Amino acid sequence: MSTAPAPARTTTAVVTGIGVAAPNGLGVRAWWDAVLSGESGIRPVGRFDASGYPARLAGEVPGFDDAAHIPGRLLPQTDRMTRLALFAAAEALQDAGVDPADLPEYGAGVVTAGSAGGFEFGQRELQALWSQGSEYVSVYQSFAWFYAVNTGQISIRHRLRGPGGVLVTDQAGGLDAVAQARRQLRKGTPLMLTGGVDSAMCPWGWTAHLAGGGLSQDERPHAAYLPFSDDARGHVAGEGGALLVLEDAEAARFRGAVGYGAVAGYAATFDPAPGSGGVSGLARAAEAALAEAGIEPEAVDAVFADAAGDPAADRAEADAIRRLFGPYGVLVTAPKTMTGRLAAGGAALDLAAALLALRDQVVPPTVHTTAAAHHTLDLVTQPLRTALRHVLVLARGRGGFNAAVVVRALD
Repeated sequence: MSTAPAPARTTTAVVTGIGVAAPNGLGVRAWWDAVLSGESGIRPVGRFDASGYPARLAGEVPGFDDAAHIPGRLLPQTDRMTRLALFAAAEALQDAGVDPADLPEYGAGVVTAGSAGGFEFGQRELQALWSQGSEYVSVYQSFAWFYAVNTGQISIRHRLRGPGGVLVTDQAGGLDAVAQARRQLRKGTPLMLTGGVDSAMCPWGWTAHLAGGGLSQDERPHAAYLPFSDDARGHVAGEGGALLVLEDAEAARFRGAVGYGAVAGYAATFDPAPGSGGVSGLARAAEAALAEAGIEPEAVDAVFADAAGDPAADRAEADAIRRLFGPYGVLVTAPKTMTGRLAAGGAALDLAAALLALRDQVVPPTVHTTAAAHHTLDLVTQPLRTALRHVLVLARGRGGFNAAVVVRALD
């Protein structure tokens, strides 16, 4: 009797639904229109008084009315991050034409990413602890299960009782979550809700952003976040992200769903230890993602860059892109210059933008900045209509996480 492992299931994962909450638009249509118009959502912090902090700009989701978008019974149990995620989840499922009631009992699951979220929830617990005493759960316990609660709220509301999970790899998390969801499809689950939405727009969260380093202290919205520029001086923090409906291609075709694109390749790497002299692992992640997709670098039509806004990190990313594609060898864009960096929501939003770029055959712009000559990047600064077949999305997270995803247009 053979003990050889069963061959891996070769499932093609397609994205059939997108939900977005972004600083330059609430909902996919408003956000995508703003992106193609080059409209920025970076503005002075409005959710709390930031006048006493050295950084005062943020990308905050506009027009989000908790009472209008979230059932009242959920408000006491949730904070901003979870409410934005619930909005994006509902939009993604509606966009995909999925009624969870029609799904098999365990036929759909949820895998999301988290990173900066939970601070507002934790701040509430701290305030309660200070005012009420030890009868309240400790803030450390609150953080321990916050991300699970966030994903659980989505699962419960939409009856998604299949596989679930949360990944915490900072800005790379949105891509890692999609990869984990794709693994669940290969194991036989026909539909997964995945991606990332994040928010830490409260005083305690803002203090953590500042402590982490890298925030730009420029108070001009058009000049604070300038990735790849000689004038780069840090990034702007933001909130929001995207959730995606990922389906087995055959299952999607059976129910008549129209997909945006296929997840053709993925890889993740870690950077070497600081001070070791090793180079960033981003190029290795990109190379491995292309290898899984079965394509050569010349088949990539555009790259959505991580775009840290830090001179050293920008140089490392530009070097990785040049290593793979050559000087000025591929179109590069970073639409996150309109939103700021959204922690776990950032790469998921870039992935949503890449899928819409495939649908509309347009590369969205990078605003406010131009690439320094020494980076040798073909940075797109105006919407560019061009043929797109394969798009590469890059992401890096604090702690040395790197992730890369190749998405492919559907035939």
